[in-house]
Amino acid sequence: MSKQERVVLGQDTAGGCCPGLLTAPLTEEQATDLARVFKALGDPVRLRLLSMIASREGGEVCVCDLTPAFDLSQPTISHHLKLLRQAGLIDCERRGTWVYYWLLPETTDRIAGILTRPGRSATAEASS
Repeated sequence: MSKQERVVLGQDTAGGCCPGLLTAPLTEEQATDLARVFKALGDPVRLRLLSMIASREGGEVCVCDLTPAFDLSQPTISHHLKLLRQAGLIDCERRGTWVYYWLLPETTDRIAGILTRPGRSATAEASS
């Protein structure tokens, strides 16, 4: 696996988390990083791939199980997975001829934290 630049949301020089959108404006760097993640999520195929990976029992899935779910070529699926990896949403490991993928929940948790209104949890939002 090649070393690719990954977006790391919510990390500043003090090691804290970036503010929610409703508590303080994002810095230019935070907005650029967040836009890369949203761009990766802005495609239906990538959203489906992320959902398939995240919902997989055992926490990881082989690319051989992802490809048949789409009417796309294997190189196209690999390209979409690469974009999700570069956005820091998933990671992978090659095992023999197959590559296994898993969700990086720290990124999805940061996105949720950025989008959550102050003083409200995601469960409180869902019940209102």
